[in-house]
Amino acid sequence: MSMSGTDAYDREPRLPPLVERALAAARTHGFPYSCRPEQGRLLQALAGGARTLIGETGTGCGVGLAWLASGARDGVRLLSVERDPERARVAAEVFADRPDVRILHGDWQCIEAHGPYDLLVLDGGGTGKAPDDTPADPARLLTPGGRIVIDDFTPASDWPPRHGGSVDRPRVFWLEHPALDTIELPLAEDLATLVGTRRRSDGRQGTISAPQSFAAGPT
Repeated sequence: MSMSGTDAYDREPRLPPLVERALAAARTHGFPYSCRPEQGRLLQALAGGARTLIGETGTGCGVGLAWLASGARDGVRLLSVERDPERARVAAEVFADRPDVRILHGDWQCIEAHGPYDLLVLDGGGTGKAPDDTPADPARLLTPGGRIVIDDFTPASDWPPRHGGSVDRPRVFWLEHPALDTIELPLAEDLATLVGTRRRSDGRQGTISAPQSFAAGPT
């Protein structure tokens, strides 16, 4: 979810038809926080590697999901969850002719019952960026070799990465997660994304614990 993400498409003349449809819905309903086009193209590319199931938290009006659906292979199912009932309804209308896409209404954790996922995009819960947001467990939610995406960071050049004058604990959590090989991809001067791949054998004795107090994540 990006601030002014919907407006970022004003300079994008060529988009997949499904993305244009979702973008029109976002504009009609005054939703400004669609994923930016830089992020959308990354999601489209990553979706092509999924074999069975793609998941997303935070549907919004469906722009990010439309990028995913535009890149997914035939036969791959897509599942997205949105906690706002009106946005969930709007997104369901966008994908009404796509039986491979399902929109759930509820807390992000309701997506857990439908995994594991080849690709899981955390955009509306499960990132650990907010104090009351428990990070998703990639060892349980991803297939071996599956990928997880956490968006909307500001690019970092130092270690440990910092945000607002302190260590960016959510970013460190994902970059150092023992079940993942995670990299940070700068997509623009003000935008970076983390992409983690679940290790096929992580050698862990237990599960990682989230830091007790996460600062709010970068925007």
